[in-house]
Amino acid sequence: VQLVESGGGLVQPGGSLRLSCAASGFTFGITDMSWYRQSPGKEREWVATITSGITSTYYADSVKGRFTISRDNARNTVYLQMNSLKPEDTAVYYCKAPPFASWGQGTQVTVSS
Repeated sequence: VQLVESGGGLVQPGGSLRLSCAASGFTFGITDMSWYRQSPGKEREWVATITSGITSTYYADSVKGRFTISRDNARNTVYLQMNSLKPEDTAVYYCKAPPFASWGQGTQVTVSS
């Protein structure tokens, strides 16, 4: 299982970023996918999940209405569109396929003026 996150960067409060996670080593189309994040000194926390098949999406209360998770099964890629970013969204963002233990290297998102 390999997960490669990209798309992070420095953005001002109120700005937007789109994260991508390219997955390989498993049958992506039948696997639920999630995004997590970890801020300095804090536990890694769940952000969002998208199911396989007839897709459903779930969000942490802290990002609901601002973030959108989506997937492209033809590209084995899951996305996280982040709008109205706040300084408290600053973290390293990771994607994960819940049945597997593997984590990618993450992508840093910094929200600062």
